[in-house]
Amino acid sequence: MSDEEHHFESKADAGASKTYPQQAGTIRKNGYIVIKGRPCKVVEVSTSKTGKHGHAKCHFVAIDIFNQKKLEDIVPSSHNCDVPHVSRTDYQLIDISEDGFVSLLTENGNTKDDLRLPTDENLLAQIRDGFGEGKDLVVTVMSAMGEEQICESSD
Repeated sequence: MSDEEHHFESKADAGASKTYPQQAGTIRKNGYIVIKGRPCKVVEVSTSKTGKHGHAKCHFVAIDIFNQKKLEDIVPSSHNCDVPHVSRTDYQLIDISEDGFVSLLTENGNTKDDLRLPTDENLLAQIRDGFGEGKDLVVTVMSAMGEEQICESSD
């Protein structure tokens, strides 16, 4: 036996994993899935029957939640897929800088200054126009797998 003492410090928060496993056969349309390392929203699922050899297979068609690219994957329905932890948080818009970054007010009164304006033209116009008119805008930020992006705006 050794007399050494080991001290382990946990640096991660609860739920620190970016994904969790879920059986492919249980993932439905409008659910989330990781395809090619990207968090995606499922837009279509089709399941093939089992053949002579092997498993039933699920064919997923999904859209990347951050860049809107279409991705596809085929997975045996009994196997596990990675599903991203996706969260949506509302913040009050304080300011828009000239270089395209926004300043947001968090729930606990701090500011968050590390997000760019969205690339979606309609949402961008809605935010700029509302801010220009002096409205109190609330923006919804979607975050998954270490990425964040403004996905909605309301006043």
